[in-house]
Amino acid sequence: MTNHEGNVIAELTADHREVEKLFEEYAALDAGNGDERRRVADEFTIELVRHSVAEEQHLYPAVRARVPGGQAMADKEQAESARVEKLLKQIETADSAYPGFDTLVQDLIGEVSAHVEDEEDHLFPELVDTFTQEELFTLGDEVRATKKIAPTRPHPEAGDSELVIAGAGLVDRIRDVFTGRGGS
Repeated sequence: MTNHEGNVIAELTADHREVEKLFEEYAALDAGNGDERRRVADEFTIELVRHSVAEEQHLYPAVRARVPGGQAMADKEQAESARVEKLLKQIETADSAYPGFDTLVQDLIGEVSAHVEDEEDHLFPELVDTFTQEELFTLGDEVRATKKIAPTRPHPEAGDSELVIAGAGLVDRIRDVFTGRGGS
């Protein structure tokens, strides 16, 4: 994960570009290179889970509270995140040599690409129109802080309380150390 700074829009946009690069890296791999495909899948999973948790903790509540039509906007974004997390869980548990692995990854790329486009074209301009620069920077700080403790594995069944997130994040990082996953 790259060190980011700046407002919430810059932070989340940087995340989007990082994940897109990982998707490109995955696409360039030979189908027979299962170990490398798993490594890249683990990396984009880590980044997407951290990103999603931070959005759910800070961005969506702010959107609901302040953006005109924010309730519906946040509901849509959270539904997209839930679909992504379910796909990530399937990818996490699938063998990278499994013939359907690429289909799962392609489905994920489609979901994430649509989410990114929607956020960058619709949600982010609403943030600029609604929040002060100081508020956007505060949200950026909150998002970065949450990503540091967020889970690194998908937990579609888990709640989104800060205690659950911190606990799952700690357990995931311990598992990552023991398995050598993600270099976290």
